[in-house]
Amino acid sequence: MTRFLYLLIAAASLASAADQHLLYVANPGTRNYVEYGGVGISVFDIDHGYKFVRRIPTWDVPAGKEPENVKGIAASAKTGRIYVSSLTRIVAIDMVSGKRIWDKSFEGGCDRLAISPDGKSLYVPQMEGPNWHVVNAATGDVVATVETKSGSHNTIWSDDGDRVYLAGLKSQLLSIADPKTNKVTGTVGPFESVIRPFTVNGANTLVFVNVNKLLGFEVGDIKTGKKLYHVEVAGYKQGPVKRHGCPAHGIALTPDERELWLADCANSAIHIFDATVMPPKQVTSLKARDCVGWLSFSMDGKFAYSSTGEIFDAATKKIVATLTDEAGHQVQSEKLLDVTISNGKVTKAGNQFGVGKKTI
Repeated sequence: MTRFLYLLIAAASLASAADQHLLYVANPGTRNYVEYGGVGISVFDIDHGYKFVRRIPTWDVPAGKEPENVKGIAASAKTGRIYVSSLTRIVAIDMVSGKRIWDKSFEGGCDRLAISPDGKSLYVPQMEGPNWHVVNAATGDVVATVETKSGSHNTIWSDDGDRVYLAGLKSQLLSIADPKTNKVTGTVGPFESVIRPFTVNGANTLVFVNVNKLLGFEVGDIKTGKKLYHVEVAGYKQGPVKRHGCPAHGIALTPDERELWLADCANSAIHIFDATVMPPKQVTSLKARDCVGWLSFSMDGKFAYSSTGEIFDAATKKIVATLTDEAGHQVQSEKLLDVTISNGKVTKAGNQFGVGKKTI
């Protein structure tokens, strides 16, 4: 029995040693600024201080042309594929080999897409258009269209697969679609202004939204569809912002939902709130090296990812790494997620949104 247990422990140790924890960062992920990481997917080794590992090509940029902005990133452990959207197109890539599976343009352009938990479907917002395309993730074919007339922009697919949250730049309402019928079945709001980045809790009961003209956020009840709270950051002025035209463009729940992190572009800051109480209570603020335009977390909740390329220890709130590419240049991106590869196969894939993982 003792020898058997030893063998089991040894096998588990070998399996763990074979795991790779990687961060996939799509560039240019801050507008089309190639100085912040070039073009392509930069891969970093999380377990070795976020050391640069390799670059995976996405699109070929013709000589004399500027690359398109990357608009979103999504990945599936079920298929081992990662999807990157630009202003006009999406490329599907095998995360292990780096091989391009398909590359297609879409009518009306593309924005921040989402993938179904089974890895079979994508919801792709048109570039501030009236619709979301429902796309076969294996082939890139459009199989349905969901119309909201909201200026389609940001998309979150719930972990249970039962709903897709659709936020547009022309609407104060968050739409909710049923992916079985591809019909809008409900809304949350109206909020104070049009919805920018947002996140949801794991139980699909609360949504936290950035809105225009607010250094703060609002909270909505998904079940009743009503707005619950309006929260403003204390001790900071809004000031002019470099991009997005929104004082707070980035909001993320820690996976355990104990904290809410909020981006502040004008002050190059991150504001942290206690999310165990409602409305969430402001507790501290962190200084970043540039305008913060997006926030998310590693799957295990240990690290917070800022669009500035700074990696924060979520517990201590200290910077533990700053991303640099193969040439030693600073990397910044609003489109990134973490991945676990075990023995040459993708076993886990994270989310570009900082969504809660606590379920009832």
